[in-house]
Amino acid sequence: MIDHITMAVSDLEKSKLFYERAFEPLGYRLSFGKEGVFWAFDVGGSLFEIQHTDDKPPLTRVHVAFRVQSRAEVEAFYRAALEAGARDNGLPGPRPEYEENYYACFVLDPDGYNIEAMLNQPAPHG
Repeated sequence: MIDHITMAVSDLEKSKLFYERAFEPLGYRLSFGKEGVFWAFDVGGSLFEIQHTDDKPPLTRVHVAFRVQSRAEVEAFYRAALEAGARDNGLPGPRPEYEENYYACFVLDPDGYNIEAMLNQPAPHG
């Protein structure tokens, strides 16, 4: 399942207002964000995000995050993607700056797009 898609935009506030109005008849609403940086819309269980284009990596003009079931799947995706020709853009590991239980990896696909495998749940005990 796709957890979130992020697109870079040239005018963050203009795009925010556009998507708020365009999504209204679909029942999609602004969920959270940071003024001048990004905005995230809840689009029925996944997030559609817009970001300012001057942000630094690991964000790219298009970013897709796939939700997986375990940390082992994050790590397996990372290895398989590198073996398939991707470039590293973030080793598998915790991302507490996103959320307390966020665990993810990032790779750049052959066109340089930032592809993520992630989950947001507590680490297994034991």
